[in-house]
Amino acid sequence: MLLAPRASGWDVLESARLERFEHDLASLGTGDVAHVHWTAPIVQRAGDTDEAVDRSARFRTAVDGARARGARVLWTVHNALAHDVRYEEHEIALNRYLAATADAVHVMNSRTGDVVAPFYDLSGRRVHHIPHPSYRGIYDGNGSRAEARARFGLGDDDLAVLFFGQIRPYKGVDVLVEALEQAPTAGRFVLLLAGRTSTEDEATIDRLLPDGLRTVRHHDYVDDAEVKLWFDAADVAVLPYRRVLNSGSLHLAATFGVPVVLPNEAHLRSDFGGEPWVRWFEPGDAGALARVLSEPLPERGAAREFTARLAPFAVSRRYDALLRDMTIGR
Repeated sequence: MLLAPRASGWDVLESARLERFEHDLASLGTGDVAHVHWTAPIVQRAGDTDEAVDRSARFRTAVDGARARGARVLWTVHNALAHDVRYEEHEIALNRYLAATADAVHVMNSRTGDVVAPFYDLSGRRVHHIPHPSYRGIYDGNGSRAEARARFGLGDDDLAVLFFGQIRPYKGVDVLVEALEQAPTAGRFVLLLAGRTSTEDEATIDRLLPDGLRTVRHHDYVDDAEVKLWFDAADVAVLPYRRVLNSGSLHLAATFGVPVVLPNEAHLRSDFGGEPWVRWFEPGDAGALARVLSEPLPERGAAREFTARLAPFAVSRRYDALLRDMTIGR
């Protein structure tokens, strides 16, 4: 998203910690934009409730101070709430503060307002829909499929099912494993698991995997140079998530030409329902997922038009235009 703003002259300060965010916001004023992305580092990194309250107050003070000096505030809603939320009451309060305070709200899914409505209200706000970009041109999608499959020991008749990205309990790996066990052609499937996993969650996955399911696992961060390997080897990528608003893994799969199976959620249908490379299953229903995986899959490469439409620089130019619109005349 920062390609076009940087090219057009914006100075970008990036901070992933509250302390750095406070430091950077202290220098902002008229003509600047404070862009808030993920909220988890604010409240969810607290050691206890008192610290969560204190961190939330510090964040608000920093934002209010920047706004008082003339800076504008933009909030991108990545998730309805932070994942694995520990201090839900304070997380909701923080999101409500941002919804009420931000000069503009950026959403990547067109139905974000509906998804977040149980927690906070985006109606009446300046909401701008700029979709998640593809990774076209960032990753090379023209790899050797035969070499990738050989690397993982996959045969011609094997059907490789990929789960890619940080592996967490809410992402439904248990549903995927059960589906692969239930499928009529279970012996064909090879499960590819790739993504950072906590020690506790890796132990949970150890217990989930049955002896008869062939699996290739990498429970750590996947280096950029290795990302292509996993998608080149895969026949299909599955996102069995129990809850999802946006997913970079979906756009990675599209970029590499890999068909995707998504949970049949209204907001996902709204944005991807017409895509020929996407198949659907009822969320949490292993039997439904097993049936989808046993049916003929879309051809690889069917997402080419989709990834071109959402090419990174094209999407980034829309983001740059939003930043300029927010600061015009200030």
